[in-house]
Formats: sequence, structure tokens, C-alpha cells
Amino acid sequence: MRSSLVIPLAAGLALALATAGAPARAVTDLERLEQLEQEVALLKRKMEVQQEDSAQKASTAAVVGAGSDGFFVKSPDSKFILRMRGYAQADGRFLTDSDSSGADTFLIRRARPIFEGTVFDWVDFRIMPDFANSQLVLFDAYANLRYFPKAQLQIGKFKPPVGLERLQSATATMFAERGFPTYLVPNRDVGAQLWGELGEGTFQYQIAAFNGVRDSGNNQAGDVDTDDGKDIVGRFFVHPLRPLGNEWFDNLGVGFAASYGHENEQSPASFRTPVASSNFFQYRGASAAFAAVTNDGERIRLSPQMYWYAGPFGLLAEYVSSQTDMRRDPLPAAGGDSRRETLRNTAWQVEASWALTGENASYKGLIPSSNFNPREGTWGAFELAARYGEIDFDDDSFDGGAASFADPAVAVTKAQGWTVGANWYLNRWLKFMVDFDRTTFDGGASGVGNTGNRPTEETIFTRVQFNW
Repeated sequence: MRSSLVIPLAAGLALALATAGAPARAVTDLERLEQLEQEVALLKRKMEVQQEDSAQKASTAAVVGAGSDGFFVKSPDSKFILRMRGYAQADGRFLTDSDSSGADTFLIRRARPIFEGTVFDWVDFRIMPDFANSQLVLFDAYANLRYFPKAQLQIGKFKPPVGLERLQSATATMFAERGFPTYLVPNRDVGAQLWGELGEGTFQYQIAAFNGVRDSGNNQAGDVDTDDGKDIVGRFFVHPLRPLGNEWFDNLGVGFAASYGHENEQSPASFRTPVASSNFFQYRGASAAFAAVTNDGERIRLSPQMYWYAGPFGLLAEYVSSQTDMRRDPLPAAGGDSRRETLRNTAWQVEASWALTGENASYKGLIPSSNFNPREGTWGAFELAARYGEIDFDDDSFDGGAASFADPAVAVTKAQGWTVGANWYLNRWLKFMVDFDRTTFDGGASGVGNTGNRPTEETIFTRVQFNW
């Protein structure tokens, strides 16, 4: 009987204990669930904060990269950009005629790092020094304000807008050296220029004021003008058939450039063939009876110009007239009057190219459709080019005997030259060039009083160009 009471009592006790413990466990699970929810919410907030921090950092961190246009650093909104690129040209020059002056040589023709970019979204800048010949020369240093794209303002040192081939980049020219018209236009100068494009590039214009440099001039007196005279330059260039939408005439362009300035006793230019130490025209220096020749008065340059690029065919032609008031004074001991003349030198050229591999020719240079990779059967792009040009010096430069302006020891009255070339583009960054140039001269035989012609020059130019 006792055993029969013990069993139900034990079961009841067990049930009571179980019933008493149930609410305690339920409360514990609820608390744990609430705790987990709090932890999840906390973790979620931490992730949101991290994402916000990452977004904030991304919105202010610079973007660094590299591509076909060089290396760059820019802000996320692209309002501040710094691009680093440049080019180098290693040449070989070999005279085929032993009678010609100059020597065969290898040289670094150009070595130019370029730093350019944008600040505040609409102010562009460019700085380009040159280290060729182990010398430092500053070629470009300017800012360009393009708040109004059709009326931009460029200030600093850059190319005056006169010669067509001079305005073309040295990496895009058909030949290793530019032609005769470039001899009569300025190289670089310090000034300001208003310019723009209208009709999606159909019409281009430039109006500028510069210190004024002599023909072929880059800088003088450390880029500081030595007198009050300034050069006013204007140029327009139009693609008259571009509105027709015909791709064969889109890149037919014609233009005209002119400059006017007044110079006070500025040393005139001398001219040389691309072979080192090979002057073929220069004005007289000081002598026993006369002072050196100077530019003293008005200088006017005129240049009609055109190009046409249609498929693989390229054509460029230009003419330049440079008219300058010249002066030569007698020394006080010799007595006599100063001699003044207005001298006009002219030059012209026509050059053509053909891309054998079918790429589109362009004023800005040819881009190969395939890169050099013999394993895949591609060899880059091949281009042939030819040029003829002349430069003619004013006959009045040679009149006057001992009082003449031109130096009879080296000055020619005229030079004519033709060039043929072959260019191999392994890719858009690496280019090989080979040119053969033949230049003949009228007059200019070495030695005072010698009336013969300067020897003909035949030169082979080679170039390896790397630009990035």
C-alpha cells in the first residue's frame, strides 16, 4: 500500500517541478531573442556607418590610373585632373655627299615631358619643357580658360597661330623635319590668345597678342620683351564642306593667318638646314665700317594654308611671306647714312602621304588599326610620304656691296628641296621614320666674293619616336 502511494506522489512532484520551471525558461528565451535583435540592429548600424564612411572617402579620394593618353590623377568629380605624358625622338642624320658641310651624327632631337590638366572644371593648363641636347628649354607654359567654349582665353607661352605645319604636333608630322615655310614663322612666344570653334569644328579662329619674336624664334632675353613693340596675330581656318556630312570632305580645310608687329633693333634670324652647323642664310654682323644688321620697323607675315585628309590620303600645303624693315648703320668713324630696306622673304611647300595599310590619315597623326604582333600576323601601319618646297630671299638683301644686308659668305638667294619618306607605326606609341632629303641652292658658295652655288645637300634622316 505504501508503494502504491509513493508512485503517484513522485509523479505529481515531478509534474509540479516541471510546471514551476516552465515560465522561467520562457522568460530566458525571450530575453535572448531581444538581445539577438539588439545585436543584429547594432551590427546593421555599424555596417551602415562603414558604408557611409567608405562613400565619404570615395567622394574625396583621388583616382589614379594610366591609359593610352598617359598617366593621370583626378578627383572623383573630374573637376581636378593632372595628366603626365610626353615624347622622345632619337635621330640619325647621314650626309650622302662628302662635299656638303656638317657631319653624320646621332642625336636626341626632342625629349619632352608634358604636364597638363584641369583645375576648377574649366581652367586647363600645360607645361612642356625640352631636355634635348642636354639643355633645358621651356617650350609651353600656359593656362586656358574655357568657361565659354566658343570664346576661350589662353595666356602664357605657346605657339603663335601662324604656320600650319608649325601648329601641327611634332609627333604627327609626315617627315622628321618640317619644311621651308616653318623657317619664316615664330616658334614659341609669350602672350594671350582668344580662340574658339564654331559649328562643331567647322570654323576655328584665333586672335592673339605676343611679345614678338623673329622668324623661327622661340624666346629671347629669357622670355622678356626688350622693347614696347608687340605682335598682333590673327588666324581663321574653316572646313567648308563639313556640313554636307560626306566623310571624304569632312577634313578638307582652308585658312589664312597674318601677323603684324613693330620691332626696335632686334637681331634678325639666320637659317640652317637640319644638319648641324649648316647655315645657308644669315645677315651681316658687325664689320670695320658697319654695325650688325637689325630688324627695325614693321614686320608683316601672311600665310594662306590648307589640308585635306580623305581615308588613307593626306595633303598639306602652305605659303608664307615674311616682310621686315631692316636697318644697317655705319660706324661713327666711317661716317655716312644708315641704310634701310623693307625685305620680303617667301616660302611654300606641298606634301602628301598615303597609308598603305588603309588607316585614316589625319592632321593629328595616324593611328594604326592593328598593333605590331607577328605571332598574330599583324605588323602595325605603314605610310609613304613625299614633299616639295622652296624658300626665296629678297634680292635687295644682296645689293649694296659692303653695305649689303645678306652675308655673301653663306647666304643663298634661293633653296629648293624635295623629300621622300617611309613611316612605320608599330602601335600608336612607337614610330620609326626614314627620310631622304635633297636640297639645292642658288648662290651661297663659301667665301666672300664667290659667286658660285652652295653644294647640294643629300641627307638620310632616321628617327625612333616614343610617345606616351
